[in-house]
Amino acid sequence: MRAAKEIPVTGHRSLVTSLCVLACALAGAQHVHAQSYPTKPVRIVVGIAPGGGLDTMTRLGAQKLSERWGQSVIVDNRPGGGTVVAMELVVKAPPDGYTLLGASDTLMMNGVLKRAAYDVRTAFIPIVQLTTQPYVLVVTPSLPVTSVKELIALAKSKPGALSYGSQGLGTTGHIGWERFNFMAGVDILHVPYKGAAPAVIDVMSGQIQMTFSNTVTSGAHLKSGRLRGLAITGSRRGQMFPDMPTVSEAGVPGFELTNSYGYYAPAGTPRALTRAISEIVGRGMNTPETIRMLAADGSEPAPPSTPEEFKVKFAKDYVELERVIRAANIKFN
Repeated sequence: MRAAKEIPVTGHRSLVTSLCVLACALAGAQHVHAQSYPTKPVRIVVGIAPGGGLDTMTRLGAQKLSERWGQSVIVDNRPGGGTVVAMELVVKAPPDGYTLLGASDTLMMNGVLKRAAYDVRTAFIPIVQLTTQPYVLVVTPSLPVTSVKELIALAKSKPGALSYGSQGLGTTGHIGWERFNFMAGVDILHVPYKGAAPAVIDVMSGQIQMTFSNTVTSGAHLKSGRLRGLAITGSRRGQMFPDMPTVSEAGVPGFELTNSYGYYAPAGTPRALTRAISEIVGRGMNTPETIRMLAADGSEPAPPSTPEEFKVKFAKDYVELERVIRAANIKFN
């Protein structure tokens, strides 16, 4: 029997070798790109007015990046459309790492509510989560209530007479209040603003009666008495006001509302850049000094994670938000 002819594999090996060389070259190119980045100022677009919690935390993260890079990191406030204006600017920007988005959970809300003309899960790359915190249900001191139960009783006695402020249509505060209305069986009217800070100012002046505000924005006003805090919206009491009950404890069982801030990049931004940004910000937000500073404002940094891990969390939270909106029958059109 004739022995089978051995088939030469030189060409196949050459192909494999070429592919390996190409992969290494691409990896090397990304590494070089990350090493040389940034060579000019980086812009982080924020969809609210200056002074709110998102603006404050975005600037803190920007400071960490600027210190590490020795390069300017500019926070560009573009309020409007419930942060959709800022989202549009970033989603259309070149995916080169020089235009990023500072966003709260409102980003996924805009996606769930179809307020953007694209799928936010694929249009943006989650880079890093900055912080997470609950809100405080704050009211104007002239409102004759000192508890959530008293607020609910007053609202039921005057349907539509009381008003709350939010950071804009479809934002975390808006969704949270509509859920509060649904669960408490009340009718408190919505007044949208272009950020948390303007809403808090109008609560203090009595133009509106209440809002959900993070302690970064309202902590000093709560301590001075210019705002009255009724309850924390998280699952547990906060470090800043340990005697303040949760909304669930105070009269609306099961109610919970938390918010997180993070950085996002346009789809297509090189992985090496998003990982580099994530590492710098994650470490910077978790230094002992920063942790102490955040705790003083009732906030805490998110644990360091990779962009891939943040993307998984974002997708999971997106699905949960869809469920909550369906359950509360929240509609905006």
